[in-house]
Amino acid sequence: MKENKVYMALFTSALSTFIGVLNETSLNVAYPKLASYFKVSLDTVQWVTTGYLLTVTIMMGATAYLLKQFNARWLSLVSNIAFISGALICSFSVNFKMLLLGRIIQGIATGLATPVMFHIIFTQVPNKLKGLMAGVGGMVISFAPALGPTYGGIVVDQTNSWRFIFNYLIILGIIALILGQIFINTKAFGNDKPFSYGAFVTLGLSVASLVYASSVMAKGSMLTLMAFIILGLVLGALFVKLNNSGQSRLFDLGVFKHKTVALATLTYFCLQFINIGIAVVIPLYMQYVLKTSSTTAGSVLFPGALIGALLSPLAGTIADSVGASKPVITGGIFLLLSSLCFLLLQKQMTVILITVIYIFLRSGFNLAFSNTINNATSQVEIHNIADINSIFNVTQQFAGSLGVSILTGIMAMHQAHGQAGFVQNSYEGGQADFILVAILAGIALVAMITNYSLQKKA
Repeated sequence: MKENKVYMALFTSALSTFIGVLNETSLNVAYPKLASYFKVSLDTVQWVTTGYLLTVTIMMGATAYLLKQFNARWLSLVSNIAFISGALICSFSVNFKMLLLGRIIQGIATGLATPVMFHIIFTQVPNKLKGLMAGVGGMVISFAPALGPTYGGIVVDQTNSWRFIFNYLIILGIIALILGQIFINTKAFGNDKPFSYGAFVTLGLSVASLVYASSVMAKGSMLTLMAFIILGLVLGALFVKLNNSGQSRLFDLGVFKHKTVALATLTYFCLQFINIGIAVVIPLYMQYVLKTSSTTAGSVLFPGALIGALLSPLAGTIADSVGASKPVITGGIFLLLSSLCFLLLQKQMTVILITVIYIFLRSGFNLAFSNTINNATSQVEIHNIADINSIFNVTQQFAGSLGVSILTGIMAMHQAHGQAGFVQNSYEGGQADFILVAILAGIALVAMITNYSLQKKA
């Protein structure tokens, strides 16, 4: 009976995570409509996704402390109330600032929901099934952002309104709220040290500065770009100092003394940058260059998302049986080859070809993603599992927000300053995006091979 309740708690937290992560990218296909409706540019519109991811990133910086301090049931309650409230604000938005406020509130919700799900997996699920369940968790947070554009495209085309994207998710939010209060009851470990507000604020400001720096690329202001990059790095250094020297820590950065954890973190960053960034670029590229509808632009991601999602638990089972290195490195190879295909076959791009390449890209991503974090938890002591959970969740959201901001910024920059027509400028912006994605896929593969070579020697 207790085991059944654990799995119901896991299902409930996965539902909250699913609707939160689905919501991350559901507006991607509506960017052209939002830009027209609110009379703003593409590099401004992208903040409905980047601002959301940024808020999630900042919130996840506090989750290692919160999960030690509070019962997960209460974190789930706050998460679901915030999601529903934010969705209502977005649905009734009369200007862009109101829409952005609603998205920030929803970001708070997802920033709490995802770590709760992984906390249940890493602390309540038996060791022999952790790889499988981590795969299920990875399936949720990798399938949902790719499904988001499909969901958003269908809703926008069928209702001719982006507001219904939020209305339908409110229903799922209410269900998750009720189930969470019934089944989630993971006890807190306890924490007798105060919350490190200084570290939390400097982490948030550092992340925000770096993401904002990437968003000003389209405006071509090199001075502003460099100023915010320097500010972000200085604040990041201050965060490390405050986090390590205070009475309490947001999370224990000492885990990076393990080279394998550092390499896994780099891998995780590259994977999520590509995952979230490409889920924005492809629908935009298809609408601007291939002139497809919102539904087609969003639906082209669905087959890859579905196959990748089904592959994720299988990848976890393989890792439980033979170790994480084989599925992770195989996934890295798939990711690099598919990224190169987007670049080298760009002139021949059709809806079908994009669909096929994306299937291989998502297969590679899902072979590697959940196994990377699960393997990292095995490299540290049990009291550091919450720290790994928090660090990796912060990393994935930061990577996602940078992915959206940088890749849309590159395309917007080409659209604004290119010498050719709008379609050709968008084509060249897409080409620059594909080059960056291929480079990051190469870095991820090198980090994977190095990581598991070190583990084999040890």
